Amino acid sequence: MDISLVREDESLDDLQLKGLHVIQKKEGFRFGVDAVLLANFAQVKKGSKVVDLCSGTGIIPFIIAGKSEAARITGIEIQEEMVEMAQRSVQLNKLENKIDFIKGDLTNLELLKGISKADVVTVNPPYKLANSGIINPSDKMAIARHEICCTLEDVIIACRTLLNDNKRMYMVHRPDRLADIITLMRKHKIEPKRIQMVHPNTKKAPNIVLVEGQRDGGAFLKWEEPIFVYDEEGNYSEQINKIYNRSNQ
Repeated sequence: MDISLVREDESLDDLQLKGLHVIQKKEGFRFGVDAVLLANFAQVKKGSKVVDLCSGTGIIPFIIAGKSEAARITGIEIQEEMVEMAQRSVQLNKLENKIDFIKGDLTNLELLKGISKADVVTVNPPYKLANSGIINPSDKMAIARHEICCTLEDVIIACRTLLNDNKRMYMVHRPDRLADIITLMRKHKIEPKRIQMVHPNTKKAPNIVLVEGQRDGGAFLKWEEPIFVYDEEGNYSEQINKIYNRSNQ
């Protein structure tokens, strides 16, 4: 492993998955449990072509590479610094034959149409409306968290544009946007097929929702068993430890 690819202001994080590591900034945007949950939620068959939108550090492509037999995984990210960092993670993990990253705007449909159609599209988009709450003073953080460069509808249009007929998209978002998500998916002929709620613990309302949709799919919606991040003692739940490939601590 070429540690020289990691810069002074960066950390190298072990994914505890087939020896894979991801480079991240020590300060600034870092991947969270939502990205890990999404990568686990996505159903990727052998030989699939996967596109990950709003790719950030590239965490989702790396986890999918470790957990599946996908043929090719392409991450699309608008922030050049993130793309460059993710490309170094590709080199570090020697996955040039499986993963690549593109600097691109998902609202650029001409760019998306130039990418070969995908069997699976994953997306961990900005959750917050552009005019909601206090915008983070750091533009990079604001772009990751607020709908500044793209809206929820832009994301769903991008998914439809990239997907092969009857293939599937997987999104992680906030439960308070679920009505918007389902409405917009149906507007753009992506049928919601599977929903899973994620709760901090058994006593709290869900704060993460995972949604699967099928391009031009038939109407049938399945609710998955909820995920609880922490157990009654405040430790990570067995569900989370299994997703993270670690024994209960």
